[in-house]
Amino acid sequence: MSLFQPGERIEAVPEPATPGLRAPMRRSWADAGIIGAYLAFSVVLFGGLWADLGHGYLWNSASDQNLWEWFFAVTARSVLHLQNPLTTDLQNYPLGVNMMANTAMLGVSIPLTPITLAFGPTATWAIVLTGSLAGTAAAWYWVFSRHLVRHRVSAAIGGAVAGFSPPIISHANAHPNFVAWFVLPFLALKLIRIAQGVTPVRNGIWLGVLTAYQVFLGEEPLLIFAMGFVIFAVAYCASRPGELKAMVRPALIGGGIALGLALVLLAFPLWWQFFGPQSYTALEHGQVGNDTAAFTRFATQSIAGQPVEAADVSMNRTEENAFFGWPLIVLVVVVTIWLRREVVARSVAISMVLMAWLSLGVDLVVAHVDTGVPGPWKLLAKLPLFESLLESRLAMACVPAIGALLAIATDRVVTAAAELPEPGEGRSRLPVRLIWFGAVTAVLLPIAPTQLLVKERPSTPAFFADGTWRTYVAPGGTVVPVPLPSSGESEPLHWQVDAGLGYKMAEGYFVGPSGPDDERGRYGAAQRPTSALLDRIRDSGAAVPIGDRDRDQALDDLRFWHASVLVLIPRKNDDAYRATVDLLLRKPGQFVDGVWVWDVRPITAAR
Repeated sequence: MSLFQPGERIEAVPEPATPGLRAPMRRSWADAGIIGAYLAFSVVLFGGLWADLGHGYLWNSASDQNLWEWFFAVTARSVLHLQNPLTTDLQNYPLGVNMMANTAMLGVSIPLTPITLAFGPTATWAIVLTGSLAGTAAAWYWVFSRHLVRHRVSAAIGGAVAGFSPPIISHANAHPNFVAWFVLPFLALKLIRIAQGVTPVRNGIWLGVLTAYQVFLGEEPLLIFAMGFVIFAVAYCASRPGELKAMVRPALIGGGIALGLALVLLAFPLWWQFFGPQSYTALEHGQVGNDTAAFTRFATQSIAGQPVEAADVSMNRTEENAFFGWPLIVLVVVVTIWLRREVVARSVAISMVLMAWLSLGVDLVVAHVDTGVPGPWKLLAKLPLFESLLESRLAMACVPAIGALLAIATDRVVTAAAELPEPGEGRSRLPVRLIWFGAVTAVLLPIAPTQLLVKERPSTPAFFADGTWRTYVAPGGTVVPVPLPSSGESEPLHWQVDAGLGYKMAEGYFVGPSGPDDERGRYGAAQRPTSALLDRIRDSGAAVPIGDRDRDQALDDLRFWHASVLVLIPRKNDDAYRATVDLLLRKPGQFVDGVWVWDVRPITAAR
């Protein structure tokens, strides 16, 4: 039957012979069991983090767990004090940080404020990651089971693939915005229902609200989803052009309502993001398309994991955006060929293939060999919004598509097995279901995720944890860590959180403009000369020669930052850092409560 018949549920299956199969699937304990299994599995994956919320750190997150916990803590503080959650000056003082232009996930950080205030941002971090994994699987299961297939087991397989596939698990180390896909299935559903002509006004309202909420969960996943859905819709309409006329009026009504409502809800936040303080125009990453080998290899955190091979064709452990493994690729090709005559499955497959192709980037790279063959991404790479995308992430649109194809294929097998005629006397029935589920298990087991790696994070120095900093920071003054915080130096964010966000800090780790006259985005603050000088120690491991010009510049920078105290923790090359700062300030540091400090209030107060 048609996917877009008015008033009917979305069906990827032929018209069933038995009318009873057409009845909507009712809620049951089976639903609760499947969703509960997703949640239990998600808890197991983050078991190391849950076991030690006080000191556990997702090791492959690099600097990002500190950043996300800082986002959650700052948002909770803004809500508690009725401040604008779209901005803060706790980092990058005095310029501040545009929170809306960062991945602060206000859609979860604001509702979870009571958790953050009561139990700390690490608890919120664990809840968001765990809940997002389980929620994404559950959401796709719900939509698949109610609107795509007849059997819960089919939908359960599709939901598991959509929620726990290698790209999602890779991002679960550090990027909850790319794990929280639980709104996207319902966006797809509302779009289809509007096209069907089913209560376009009500569904348009829901679409507008859900779209606005997704913006506060993650804008990049929304853009990737929209691209994949547009390809699916075009492919479907090309197969069923006769249905286009009936779709126009409800699409205009529902789409217009959704667009208008979303604009009302998002007008001010989006203005703040793109035009407010510390906004930026684009965040360019260079050419970061997928190597074709990334699709057939196994992800680091999978049962058949190949850490060395995965690292060879990915940016880092959190950007393994394909890695479906060759057995699954083979099965998906077989399923696509098998289901090619079904318009829904064919449209899903076309969307999957084109999004995978787009993810290869500007030029096709095969096992590190740049073929020079241009890809379709070349047409989009420089367009607004698209220029900030990591094109390798476009492969994530393949995740729900693969889940949908496996759900449909499983449904076909289960239905066909039930309709097989009884075998003759002395003959046994062909175990069709057993063969299929055995094949699916054999294909999915190698890419099944393993528990995420957790290690103990460094303790916060007593200078911050015990409040000693209060005796050194003047009203309106800041703490200047040595070296200054950045994308590779995020521990100062954790110290600030453990200090109750009581002080402000120079520079930091966030996304902001490259400078006062350069609106291009960058990770971290536009560095002052003294910050860059301290980074030279990190790179060389030796103290930097200091002259009068360096001292004058340091004074200007410290005054710009409103610095009260410089702080250095015991660390690699700390002797070189200490010697350099001693020379810059012409005064020795003092060791106080586990850190070296330089009180600069006397020199920064003098204007």
